[in-house]
Amino acid sequence: MYALTPHCHLSKVLRLSRTCRATATSPARTSTADRRRHLPITTTTPATANDYSSLRSTWAHRAWVATGFASVLTTLAKSVSAAVDSGSAFEPLLAAFLGYILADLGTGVYHWAIDNYGSPSTPIFGPQIEAFQGHHRWPWTITRREFANNLHALSRAVTFAVMPIEFFAAADDAAVHAFVGACAGCVMMSQQFHAWAHGTKSRLPPVVVALQDAGVLVSRAEHAAHHREPYNSNYCIVSGVWNGLLDEWKAFEAMEMVVFFRFGVRPRSWSDPELEWKEETGGVSSE
Repeated sequence: MYALTPHCHLSKVLRLSRTCRATATSPARTSTADRRRHLPITTTTPATANDYSSLRSTWAHRAWVATGFASVLTTLAKSVSAAVDSGSAFEPLLAAFLGYILADLGTGVYHWAIDNYGSPSTPIFGPQIEAFQGHHRWPWTITRREFANNLHALSRAVTFAVMPIEFFAAADDAAVHAFVGACAGCVMMSQQFHAWAHGTKSRLPPVVVALQDAGVLVSRAEHAAHHREPYNSNYCIVSGVWNGLLDEWKAFEAMEMVVFFRFGVRPRSWSDPELEWKEETGGVSSE
């Protein structure tokens, strides 16, 4: 078993009558069982200055991004058309705002999950788990990924999620179309917002800097906190509006405790940062 005291900061979330501790027969961070449950990541070497093929967009990437944008824009067009027919814009605008807010929460939960659990061999999610772990070690590469290369995975997911929803949604329900379009669009673009959060202010479009400063998009300073030890905060990457609340309420730590006591799996954020967590520039400066 494991000694959890150093990482149990749940006093505001859980009122436990006992200290969160279990007797250990061997050090938790070095035992074989712990390493199996920890599910370490083996990351691959990033693209070097002379080999950026892994960062370039392929025609398949571009096709998926085009399909994703088409599904989102079609949904938003249906919302606008239905709103014009009904003569009311308040409900669809409110629904779109809620979609934007919930997209930020969704990206945070997903980011937390693939940062802390699984491995490259995990079915379906393995490539993204490996990519996000590699991002911790080489964060500068995201600023050099071409647009479709960065967005194609989420575009594919959005396409398959939006199509069935739109099939069953009533054509004249402007609020539903607005919510789906805004939420799906923000989720699909979240990796681009993430890339901008790693960009240098002088190299970003002025409108992006203005939106970051206004809190509409996740800011560079806020996301930078996610790349500092202990790497367990600021997971949301659309606007970052949920980051303060989730971190203050220890929401992710509470979920980690539930996963640990139910399945015996420790999140990577509980251990001292290993090699794959720490940034390595490799002689290539970030933008």
